Amino acid sequence: MSFIKFMDQNPTAVEKDIKDDILEGDPKQYSWLMYNGHQETIRSGIWDSTAGKFTAVMDGIVEFCHILEGGATIKTGDGNSYDVKAGDAFVMNAGLETEWTVDDYIKKHFVIISVENLPKHEGSK
Repeated sequence: MSFIKFMDQNPTAVEKDIKDDILEGDPKQYSWLMYNGHQETIRSGIWDSTAGKFTAVMDGIVEFCHILEGGATIKTGDGNSYDVKAGDAFVMNAGLETEWTVDDYIKKHFVIISVENLPKHEGSK
């Protein structure tokens, strides 16, 4: 059992390799992993990105996001578009295809759950 307070953590920033996902600009993305548990089924931390347009697919994961700073427009594979800004929270379900447009900067807290690693229960699909 443990209690993990993010403010007490000091993880190293890791630059994400997104060269294959960039559609416009030269966005730089970093993440700070604060928690990685339950056989890597649940991960949480901070992520940020500079300006640009890029894709992201929720491949086998569900992600909860809470925007801390800045904002973005997120287009989804079904043709919908969502503007998100500091204070907004949302969930992206497994399989969702997204296109992010960041005009300046965005920073979010994330919680990612790997649905592939979850145990199957009777009655689940």
